[in-house]
Amino acid sequence: MVLASMDVVCSGVVLLMILATAPVAIAGTESAVNLEAEALLKSGWWGVNTTARNVSAHCQWPGIICNDAGSVTEILLPNYGILDDLTNFCFSSFPNLVRLDLSGNALDGAIPHQIGALTKITYLNLSSNHLREIGQLKSLIELKLSGNQFYGGIPPTLGHLSKLASLDLSDNALDGAIPHQIGALSKLTYLTLSSNHLRGELPFSLVNLTQLAELHVSSNIIKGFIPSFIGNLTNLVTLYLRYNNFWGRIPPTLGQLSNLDSLDLSNNHFSALPSSLGHLTKLISLSGAKNQIHGSVPPEIGNLKNLKYLNLAFNYLTGQIPSTLGNLTALTSLILSSNQISCSIPLELFNIPFLEFLDISSNQIIGPIPIQFGDDIIKSEWYHLTLNLSYNTLSGTVPSSLLRLGDVDLSYNALEGELPCDLVNKFGSERFAGNPDLRYTSTLCGASPPVMKNHRHHPPYYIIGLGVSLLVFSITGGLVIYIFCFKKVKVEPIDNKHGDIFRIWNYDGHMAYEDIIKATNDFDVSYCIGTGGCGSVYRVQLPSGKVVALKKLHCLDGENPNYDKSFRNEAEMLSKIRHRNIVKLFGFCLHKRCMFLIYEYMDKGSLFCILRDETEAVELDWIKRVNLIKGIASALSYLHYDCDPPIIHRDVSSNNILLNSQLEATLSDFGTARILELDSSNQTVIAGTFGYIAPELAYTMVVTEKSDVYSFGVVVLETLFGKHPREFLSSFSSQPNEPIMLKDLLDARLPPPTNALVVQNVVVATALALDCVNANPKCRPTMQQVVNQFEVGRREATEPLHTIAVNQPVSPVLSLRDQSCADGTSSSSTINEFHVDISAILPSSNFSFHVSS
Repeated sequence: MVLASMDVVCSGVVLLMILATAPVAIAGTESAVNLEAEALLKSGWWGVNTTARNVSAHCQWPGIICNDAGSVTEILLPNYGILDDLTNFCFSSFPNLVRLDLSGNALDGAIPHQIGALTKITYLNLSSNHLREIGQLKSLIELKLSGNQFYGGIPPTLGHLSKLASLDLSDNALDGAIPHQIGALSKLTYLTLSSNHLRGELPFSLVNLTQLAELHVSSNIIKGFIPSFIGNLTNLVTLYLRYNNFWGRIPPTLGQLSNLDSLDLSNNHFSALPSSLGHLTKLISLSGAKNQIHGSVPPEIGNLKNLKYLNLAFNYLTGQIPSTLGNLTALTSLILSSNQISCSIPLELFNIPFLEFLDISSNQIIGPIPIQFGDDIIKSEWYHLTLNLSYNTLSGTVPSSLLRLGDVDLSYNALEGELPCDLVNKFGSERFAGNPDLRYTSTLCGASPPVMKNHRHHPPYYIIGLGVSLLVFSITGGLVIYIFCFKKVKVEPIDNKHGDIFRIWNYDGHMAYEDIIKATNDFDVSYCIGTGGCGSVYRVQLPSGKVVALKKLHCLDGENPNYDKSFRNEAEMLSKIRHRNIVKLFGFCLHKRCMFLIYEYMDKGSLFCILRDETEAVELDWIKRVNLIKGIASALSYLHYDCDPPIIHRDVSSNNILLNSQLEATLSDFGTARILELDSSNQTVIAGTFGYIAPELAYTMVVTEKSDVYSFGVVVLETLFGKHPREFLSSFSSQPNEPIMLKDLLDARLPPPTNALVVQNVVVATALALDCVNANPKCRPTMQQVVNQFEVGRREATEPLHTIAVNQPVSPVLSLRDQSCADGTSSSSTINEFHVDISAILPSSNFSFHVSS
């Protein structure tokens, strides 16, 4: 009873205390809310915004979200134009803050330690600012600060973060040695220090990181041997040491890393490969390219049954390709180019069923091309294979069955005999150049001697003979010109009305014009297959049976000097251009009644139409789409860099990309093209197709090659998405917080790509396209860079497609963000901000750090 009475008394006292303190708690809550409002006002971040002058209505300010009690829970001000030192903001005034997004501003200084007191915060995005100091972030489990401007040495005090499991300091300007205190982080599973200026050697203390699964120190200036203790880190799954100054032999202890699936040692100074690499049976990707590796390829590599990518290019490897490589049944890419490998191609390579890229160019390979390259294709996936055997000493004939491959380069060997015309037409004559005894005589291929000429070495008698021939030709040509020009001799056209009419177009076009009139029934509309800004396009079957495309200026266009200039401009440029991905000009007519151009006919029509046809869009699979993108990139690079003076297309669009029966793409319609004089501003009227025109042309009127780059980026996205990306570009520019998954953007009419190399190409194409549509033309890559990046990106490992977001980085090579723009600004685009999720845990809270390059 006494105890019961005491309980009643205590309960009453407690109740009175609660009632007495309730007003105090309410007052405290109101006071805290007022402090939050005052802190927001004091920051000055909302400027003179009318709404922001009312402190009592701070929950209605732009980017502010409050709970029911009026306390701030979210501050979301991405790309708000804030120029301030981050330490000037009083973070401690917001105890209930859950989400903070200040990305894309101009915030400077250190990350303040007050952020560590925000125990409820779950999302923090400080990406794309100018933060320079790491600051004091305690009790973290995951710390990722990639892509800022941190400089100086890595703070040794990081070694005090004993709970840290993930540390990402990549893409900054950190220098000095890796502090040995890093070895105190015994719980680390992920460590990336890539893309800094770190020097010295790997510290011995790393031996303590026995739980480490991923180690990335690529793109630094780290030197010395790989320490043998690295073999003790048996939980390693990924080891990236590329682009450093490591030297010496690769330690045999590397073979103890039984869980390793990705190993990149490229771009260093290693001298030898250990046979113990054959113990890494889980390895999927192995690159040792661009080192100083001597000796032969270890045959033990044939034990790596899961290996998909093997690159040992640009070394000093000798001997023969080991036959054991035929055991690599999962391999998709084998690159052994630019070595000193000899002997013949081992037949065991044909046991690799899914090989898609084989490059053993620039070696000393001898013997014939194995017939299996063609015969076994039907039984496997080799019809996708890209085969590069150039710059070797291969002999014998060229098998016609190579036609089934995706791409072939046999240039500069010792091949001989008759070359099948189909191979020349599909792959281009340049892929067979430098084989002096290789001939083709078919009229469908053209003249063989100039194409097959060996450019390596010519004996003296050859040079003398060539000089005499040129002298005789010059004298004869001079006499002909003299007769034609000064004697006024009238030349009659070749009387070959129903033959190959292209032979007479260098005259007055009279007979060609008559044939065209007859073949089109005087340009009847039933033969018209398209209409553009300058003319109409007709499908024409000539008397010889050959089908061509004819572009005729609209009625009376010839009387308009602008149309006449457009016609002459296109004819002049196309007559000089030689590229497999640019439409071929067969001839032209300057008849007094009209003017027209004769092109190669492309059976499948335009990319625009194909993507909008349900059946044809499915036929254009991922491999064909990637090849199409690469082809157009190559064509534009050719126009910008291989033509003198450079040429700007000015109307790159899916309507002006034509496909043949094999769905190979060519760039067409140069009616609006302009020669780019290097000392000219190219100010002109806007030309192009709506939806593909670079945004700066709306206000600058200055056309540069970067205008084509923007249009190309739009076409790439359209090709991958199956429709014009206008909605995507509009929504993407708003910098959404949630990741945009690539798999959700790809053309749903096709099954998602599953082949690793195809996924790789799709990811690279997407990332480069996003660089190309950068709002700042000075930050866009050049087309030459785009072409090069396709090659570099193909060598990089890619995550599974379902994990890739277009607003998150996939690989350092997938964009040109590390390059500075021409105006000195960062090359990060306002439209393609790549985000890196960063996770960290503070005491009794889940903390998500979101920082990107």
